[in-house]
Amino acid sequence: MNPNTYTSMVNIYFRGTLLLFFLSLHPILAQDIEAHFKSIEYQFTEIDGIGFESGVTRRDPSDVIKVGQTYYVYYTKIPDAQPKYWGAGYWGASVWCAKSEDEGYSWTEVGQMLDVGEADQWDSQAVFTPNILFANGKYYLYYTGVKPTPGNANGEFENNNISDITAIGVAVADSPEGPFKRMDQTPILKVSVEPEKFDSYRVDDASLLYRNGLYWLYYKGRSLLGGQGGPAHTAMGVAYAQDPEGPYTKYGKEILERSHEVLIWPQGTGVGAFASLSETFEYAPDGIDFMSNKLATKVSERAVAPGAFRPDLTHPVVVGEGLKWGISMIPNKHECYLVRFELVSK
Repeated sequence: MNPNTYTSMVNIYFRGTLLLFFLSLHPILAQDIEAHFKSIEYQFTEIDGIGFESGVTRRDPSDVIKVGQTYYVYYTKIPDAQPKYWGAGYWGASVWCAKSEDEGYSWTEVGQMLDVGEADQWDSQAVFTPNILFANGKYYLYYTGVKPTPGNANGEFENNNISDITAIGVAVADSPEGPFKRMDQTPILKVSVEPEKFDSYRVDDASLLYRNGLYWLYYKGRSLLGGQGGPAHTAMGVAYAQDPEGPYTKYGKEILERSHEVLIWPQGTGVGAFASLSETFEYAPDGIDFMSNKLATKVSERAVAPGAFRPDLTHPVVVGEGLKWGISMIPNKHECYLVRFELVSK
């Protein structure tokens, strides 16, 4: 192992003040990370309780947390989806929760954690793609919201790739089983106002990490310019805050291309990620510089919209043990449902 330490300086503007801080990390050689990623593959197991159910859509699971001896996962659910909306989260979806006592092999559905917002609010059409974080003695539920298409004569959602923008909000509770209450009627993360920005049309799919005294909110973005071509134009970004409730300041540019579904985790002293569209494991020593790091390991079969078991979401760590297991989804043409994945040696 190289004895030198890896040090980088990150400049973050927060409430108009320039914060300078150093990330002093024990070195992890790129070839060690690459060898690890090349040695593992996804293995899938059907699960009870939140698996396939006729007429019901469950999708987009959160990262998994452990509270005491109980595991919790949050997800998008449409209990009685109409056939033409099967598999989609934009039409009447809400956020639900399930718990497990056996490391995610069987689940009991707890119930709905968050319904759509009040009429005319930014999240009054649907709430979906949740994630969870425990901090300051409370549970923070991050979610994506969308409202009916502005100007639609019938007040309906068109999904028109132009004006149907999304945003990210947060709700809070004293228990992982709720009740969750919205912090505010406004989002904590909005689309960028500049059309050329990678996230001027969509911000979605929050994933949290506590690192170097700040809360890092990783998310996916699509642009009003290039992003109208569909999910293939999605990239991952990150924003920072001193408090889980925000305010969050964006890094300002994409940090990982072809990353339609955000999956990140502490990998050693850096950050691991899975880029869904390129089907590759990625790594950034500083949590940001994924693309120039040139470390990408392709998998033969990937987890879809996965959430990882993340012990660090309830007990922050400096050195992470890496990705081990989690919950992902089966994107059926009709009803989506959830499965368990595990990383196993090839």
